[in-house]
Amino acid sequence: MDKTKYGKYIITELKPKIKAAPWTKVPSPEELSTVLYLDDEVVKGSFYTETAWFWPRSQADLAKDDVDVEPHKHDHDEVLAVFGTDTKNIHDLGGDLEVFLNGEKHNINKSCLIFIPAGLTHGPIRFTRIDRPVFHFAIHTGKMYF
Repeated sequence: MDKTKYGKYIITELKPKIKAAPWTKVPSPEELSTVLYLDDEVVKGSFYTETAWFWPRSQADLAKDDVDVEPHKHDHDEVLAVFGTDTKNIHDLGGDLEVFLNGEKHNINKSCLIFIPAGLTHGPIRFTRIDRPVFHFAIHTGKMYF
C-alpha cells in the first residue's frame, strides 16, 4: 500500500511463505486459495486473520481426503466463518461442513460464524460436499496462528 503514515495497515498482498499448522493439511490450489493473511509479522501488533476461498470439488475427491483440520486447541479465542455464494440465498452454504467441537459433531449447510473459546478442542473439520465456491475467514486474538 502507499507509503503514508497509516498505509501499512492496509493489506492488499498475500504474505509470502505462510507456514501450515501441524494440525492442518496443505491444500492444493484446486481445493483452496488464500486471499489475504494478517499476523504480527505482516503488521506489528496485529492479530491473526486469514481469508480464503474453498473451491467446488467432486464427491469422489472429497471422499479420498481424510480431514482438512485435525483436532487441536488454542490459548486464545477464535472465530471461524464460512459463507455461501448464492446471491439469491446468501444463507445457503452451497456445501456441507463437518465440524467437531470437543468431540461433538456439527453438520453445517448454512453460512455461519463459529466462536471457539480458548482451550476448546476443535476438529476434525472438513467439507463433505462443496457445490459452489465458499468464502472462509478465520480470526483469533493471538499474534500468530500457532
